[in-house]
Amino acid sequence: MKYTTIKEHHLYEKAFHKGTRFGGRYVTVFVLRDFAAKRLAMENPRKTAYNRFGVSVGKKTGGAVQRSRAKRILRAGYRAVEPELKTGFLIVVAPRQGILEAKSTDVERDLRRGFAKIGLFRNSEP
Repeated sequence: MKYTTIKEHHLYEKAFHKGTRFGGRYVTVFVLRDFAAKRLAMENPRKTAYNRFGVSVGKKTGGAVQRSRAKRILRAGYRAVEPELKTGFLIVVAPRQGILEAKSTDVERDLRRGFAKIGLFRNSEP
């Protein structure tokens, strides 16, 4: 299933300030319960809840080419982990300094560690 992206700036701000945070080697993950998830699930043709995902890459990462590469790596890592996650959350991922030398499997491993620590996997206890 194609994930849904966060498009509103205020949702990024909420995730940054009120969300649970995990800092790994390559990524920082912000997770916040999406209070609009129930309404969005009813509007969804499949009537299922889903996560909204966002990537925040600052100019410290590098020029436009490096920022685009970082976004591609982050999205690929998230795509591998996404089917195993609980639904109804805002998830924002920001890269850290070494992201340009990392592969998507390294980022996937970092995301798995972060989501496990936060308790976002379906089989983990709340």
